[in-house]
Amino acid sequence: MDKLKVLIADDHPAFCLGLQKLMREDSEMEPVGIAADGEEAVRLAKELLPDVVVMDISMPKLNGIEATRRIKQDFPMISVLVLSAYGYSPYVFSALDAGAAGYLLKNVPLRELLNAIRAVRIGEAVLDREIADKVLRNLAKGRQVGGGKRTQLNPREMEVLGLGAKGLTNDEIAEKLTLSPRTVQTHFTHIFNKLGVASRLEAILYALREGWFVLDKQPS
Repeated sequence: MDKLKVLIADDHPAFCLGLQKLMREDSEMEPVGIAADGEEAVRLAKELLPDVVVMDISMPKLNGIEATRRIKQDFPMISVLVLSAYGYSPYVFSALDAGAAGYLLKNVPLRELLNAIRAVRIGEAVLDREIADKVLRNLAKGRQVGGGKRTQLNPREMEVLGLGAKGLTNDEIAEKLTLSPRTVQTHFTHIFNKLGVASRLEAILYALREGWFVLDKQPS
């Protein structure tokens, strides 16, 4: 099986080297490069075509949010996992709006970070627990009422997406709907393709902005 190719974009050498070392010890991952600033992150993403970019926000020359936006514009199937020392809502909203598949605070243990990298690659939503609920509910408050691409999703796909918005994992959705986890992942893949997104988080944000569902009224 091909290894998960990861580009690390951070201007703190000690962090980069520590994460790179940990990845090399993981049989499923391959750190393909390190970028010390935002411009280098964009350039290396285009040259190396990683599966995932681990992106710091505060970097020289070009901040991580704008670097994320440029990478996603040119290569939408590259997943970007943003890391930040700050959980301020404007930072989080801007990162997600730029196309980030996840947002974690820098105090996350490195082992958990590796699991998050795997998660965003298969389309799982990754948000720090301290900010996830606040972010999603604020986005839901600003929703628009409209059809958008909703008619392209069949009832089962809407059901799967709604459960995903509640924070259920693929395994939990599978158990609730009496499906296999592989079938749930297939549903999400179809949803991503229909909505033109690359991750569960992007799909959920799209649905919330369009007013397809309200989090408080999602079935338990």
